This record gives sequence, structure tokens and C-alpha cells, in this order.
Amino acid sequence: MPMPIAGGSVGACAQDGAGGGIRRVRVGQLWLDALTAAEALDRIDALVARGAGGCVFTPNVDHVVTAEDDPAFRAAYAMASLSLADGQALVWATRLLGTPVPEKVSGSDLVWPLMRRAAAARWGVYLLGGAPGSVEAAASRLERELGVRIAGVDAPRIAVDGDAGEGAVVERVRRSGAEVVVVGLGAPKQERFIHRAAPELGRTVAFGLGASIDFLAGRVRRAPRWVSRAGFEWAFRLALEPRRLSRRYLVKDPRFLGVLARTARLPAAERQARRPADAAEPSAPSTGVAP
Repeated sequence: MPMPIAGGSVGACAQDGAGGGIRRVRVGQLWLDALTAAEALDRIDALVARGAGGCVFTPNVDHVVTAEDDPAFRAAYAMASLSLADGQALVWATRLLGTPVPEKVSGSDLVWPLMRRAAAARWGVYLLGGAPGSVEAAASRLERELGVRIAGVDAPRIAVDGDAGEGAVVERVRRSGAEVVVVGLGAPKQERFIHRAAPELGRTVAFGLGASIDFLAGRVRRAPRWVSRAGFEWAFRLALEPRRLSRRYLVKDPRFLGVLARTARLPAAERQARRPADAAEPSAPSTGVAP
């Protein structure tokens, strides 16, 4: 099971922050919220409107494998307000387990409609991370094409376990007044950073969205939609960045098959759950999930 946070500090990423009643399914040490992209966006609206902070993660196969050996990563996920299946392989895995999630909701697919909602609602958006130059290019594009209100940008060097300069980064985000911060530091760094930062971020909802800032900036190519739907986005990315991604995809991630087999042996009652009831339900939920 996910490990508790040292000292019992929940911070801003309370598990009930996005509303109750969401069906959740387990894969390895992580839990996924069984939501469509439209349902997830409704829950995010409620989370931001609640004004008490929160965090949204998009786990993929690599995250599931990483969680097997990284207690701090598991602790971050244990407190996530939403955990959305990023990758067709996870969708297929939940079907094999008999606990299907409805569809893939990847961070790279989520970020553009999220930014549309941010523009319409006039949320302040802080962009944090990405390759050198990406964060400024992404901010410029969002302002120009969607009219997003950019509250700040930053591309700090942050250690996976934190460092002395991290507090200043968090303070800049907090003082910006942003309703949303998109963090693109890569896993497990971004999830662990968000978990540490959450108690200081106040009302700001943090999103761990990996390479999404680089995608927005046009610095990294997205896989064609048909490739993504077919479950081969990993192969597309491997072809683009073989030196950086070969160990991840060819050595580390095959462990997922063993994790999946162990999950399948768990009793059915330990592979499904529901989030607790919460006041921050969407006003007109499209989930179809009983409260």
C-alpha cells in the first residue's frame, strides 16, 4: 500500500480535494481515478474553485515501476487529489485486471484543454520547468493563442530530494497568486517536489505534467494521435531520444509485467476503492459515478 507521509502532514494535496465518489483502481503501489478527460476537467474546476490547493498527477507505466522502490514517490501519490492514467498501456492493464478505467488521460493531452479553461476562468497560471528556453516560449504561446493569464515562469534546477534553493522557488509561486502551477520537471522529481511544496502553496493547485511545457513550446514533437491511441507513443519518443530514454523503456519498464501479475493476485476488494465524500463536487458532473 502507499506509504504514509512522515509526521502525518497531509499538506494541500488532500485525497478528498477533487470531490467524493470517484471510483479508484489499483495498479501496483499506485491508485488511478477512473475518469474520462471531460470528467477530470470538471473535477479540476471544482478543485480550483474550492481554493484549498491540491495536486494532479498523471501516472504512466514508468511511474508504477518507480513507485515499487521509491517511498517518497509513493507518499506523493498517496496524497494526490487526482491520479489520471497517462498511457494506453495502463488502460489495457486495468482491463486485464477487471477494473477498467474509461480512457487514457495523459498530461500532454490534458494540458491544452486545461489551459483553455484557465483562460476562460481567468485563472493565473505559473509555468515551472521544461528545457532551457521552453518555459518562456510556452508562456508566450499560451498568452498569444489562448489569452492565458501567465502569473509567472521559472526553470529552476531542483534536486530530486530538494535543496536549499527550493524554498525560494516555492515562495515565488505562492506570491504570484496563481490558481494553477504546471510543473514540468519529470518524474519522480516533479511529484516529490509538489508533495514537499504543497503545504506552502496555499490555494494553488499543482499539476505534474512532465514534458508538457516542452510540448507547448514546440521543442519536443508529440506522437501522432493514431500512434498514441495504438499504445506506441513510447516507441515514438524512444526513436526521438534514444540515449535518454533507452534504459527507461528497454531495461526498467519491462518490470511492469511483474507488478501487474502481483496486482492480479490481490483480492478484488483490495484493487478497487472510492474517494471519500467531499463538498467540492462539480456543479454538473459528467462522471456518472454515484456520490
